Amino acid sequence: MEEEKLAIFNENGDRLGVTSRSEVHAKGYWHETFHCWFVHYDEDLKETFIYFQLRSDDKKDFPGLLDITAAGHILSDEKIEDGVREVHEELGIKVKFEELEDLGVVKGELIQENMIDREHTNVFLYTKPVSYEEFQLQTEEVSGILRSSLSDFKSLIQHDKAEIELEGFVVTKDGVKNDISKKAGYHHFVPHERPYLIEIIDRIEQKM
Repeated sequence: MEEEKLAIFNENGDRLGVTSRSEVHAKGYWHETFHCWFVHYDEDLKETFIYFQLRSDDKKDFPGLLDITAAGHILSDEKIEDGVREVHEELGIKVKFEELEDLGVVKGELIQENMIDREHTNVFLYTKPVSYEEFQLQTEEVSGILRSSLSDFKSLIQHDKAEIELEGFVVTKDGVKNDISKKAGYHHFVPHERPYLIEIIDRIEQKM
């Protein structure tokens, strides 16, 4: 199968050309991504919750870690709004681009031994309530959905808490959804830079 082609940019967002996804991560080129965070205010609990996907154990990068609710690359021939496909592909939730709140672009860097990931991230917010029954996960990518209060997640990122409470569900190899409650520390999440995550949380709080 032909490898995905991504547009590459300089740090200021000026488009420079097109290359393969593997070269983008090998050489650390800036590129565009689409991130969609599910965040919902629960009227009964009087609390705002943020939802995370649990990455499949079969993923090449960061298996078994918690991450953005839905995310993906913007291909070189795509528009930003095309990124909404990631929500349906990964989560099985049909969301229209017009239903999303635009949080703007946030620059993020995630540098690992075998990958340099520099992203101009187009960040969006989905605030409609979604029950766990509605999620139909692409299990080779996502093995569960968990949530915490937004305030707890912020406290974790700011070093105010070492662990936070999460609840949600995981999917077994047989496709069965099992409810789960667990504690999680920062090391249970994909290691995005803390300032990047605080910027995201601040923008979410301004919208909620």
